[in-house]
Amino acid sequence: MTQVGEGHETAADGAGPVMTFGASTAGEILAERYQLEDHVNNDSAGRQVWRGIDVILRRPVAVVLRHPGGDSATEMLQAAVDASRVIHPNLVGVYDAIDEGERAYVVREWVDGAALRELVGTNGPMDPPRATAIAHSLADALAAVHATGMVHGNVHPGTTLIADDGRVVLADARADAADSTEADVRAVGGVLYYALTGRWPHAEVGRSALPDAHRDAAGTIAAPRQVRAGIPAYLDDLTMDLLDKRVTAPDAQSLAAELARLDAADDDYEDVGPLRFTQSGSVEPVRSTRKIALGIAALVVIALIGLVFGINAISNTDKGKPSGTTQAGTSQPGPNAGTNSNGNPGTAAPATAQKIPLTASMVRIVDPPNGDRADTGEAAKTVDGDDSTGWTTQGFYSSKFGGLKPGMGVLINLGTPRSVSYVKVEMSAPGVTLDVRTGDSDPGDNRAGDDAIVKGYKKINDDETTNGPEKILTGFDENTKYQYVLVFLTELPRGDDGRYRIGVNNIEVYGN
Repeated sequence: MTQVGEGHETAADGAGPVMTFGASTAGEILAERYQLEDHVNNDSAGRQVWRGIDVILRRPVAVVLRHPGGDSATEMLQAAVDASRVIHPNLVGVYDAIDEGERAYVVREWVDGAALRELVGTNGPMDPPRATAIAHSLADALAAVHATGMVHGNVHPGTTLIADDGRVVLADARADAADSTEADVRAVGGVLYYALTGRWPHAEVGRSALPDAHRDAAGTIAAPRQVRAGIPAYLDDLTMDLLDKRVTAPDAQSLAAELARLDAADDDYEDVGPLRFTQSGSVEPVRSTRKIALGIAALVVIALIGLVFGINAISNTDKGKPSGTTQAGTSQPGPNAGTNSNGNPGTAAPATAQKIPLTASMVRIVDPPNGDRADTGEAAKTVDGDDSTGWTTQGFYSSKFGGLKPGMGVLINLGTPRSVSYVKVEMSAPGVTLDVRTGDSDPGDNRAGDDAIVKGYKKINDDETTNGPEKILTGFDENTKYQYVLVFLTELPRGDDGRYRIGVNNIEVYGN
């Protein structure tokens, strides 16, 4: 049986508290038309919710009673009148609103089914496609409400009803002067977060009796992917952007269009592309933008390498050497003495190192505890020889991984102990702080193993922040052989969307 009317704790009628006297009884007929059948529950504003029968039209109805009526019920009745003007398949139909002085009541559509709050509370979080479809329905309903100039004001898992036939219906509008269309849209993000995690983000979208979202010591909310594995990165980003007031919220029509695109993808989110909110609701067909960005970064790297070749060629020609000659014994042009390819002093790549071949089986992602290990397998893209692919971290709400973990990295197993001179890392953007660490073994591709690596591996160089797409990491002892090398990211740059993330496009190890 549906749990009609369970909304925000703060959504109680503003004109005064709901009284408990004058309780109605089963069998009573209101306004000579609406017969009360069963008392379903009291909503979060303290009002009684009944299942009833319209004895004239012989159809089931939901009846919401408030004691007393009069001036104290004005807000409830006005919200019902406003809602009755909007007809939409994802909005509960409002049939009547009556004030009898000692009590007031709203009569509306009865939905056979259950509230999202009840379903998730009983069965646990939903799969991503189902959560997406629910959010899509809510956004459609809000677009219709907002088009009339009205605000819903009570988007919540308790007012999101899932009918037995699968229809999603939004009920119990309670907007007041403090509510806004933006708050409605962000609340869709809250419902999406709840559907995916079973938690409600109190600080971001309003207090509720539901359990609060997981947070770190600073109060920063954990992203759905950090709570539960298997949530696509795109859906994770969309949810967190809706909850982040630093990110401009779209209008309901634009959100509905974006969710429709994702909803149509079902569970295949691989190529849905980046967020494409527009304030007109139109959506331009953009595909594989991330790959384009990575490709541009690769072109920049190629240009830099070409520049180094050119400088060496000019230098060698001045010394009477043939144009294009590289430093002896190198498989790559050697950086100038005392600098790396970014022009930073003190991290020059040794001139005689040879590139050590790396394969997918030799690398893996290290994601310490509090990470969801959702990036497992992505490390292979950093050694596939294709600069247009790579491992891209999730988006975080602070540069240091949202305070959830000390960092993330790529562990390289060279197979046997080798002499290592330096590691070259190519990334999608500058501003990354990273280091290189070494150890004696890989304790296991699991949470415990990752934790042991981060705690036990020795850092052999100082933290370095990149000012270009490429970084040379040195610090290896020429008299020591290494088998396990960890490239570890400790601070991320901020992207255009306000989230902190980086793409690691290519990793190369040089030694003998």
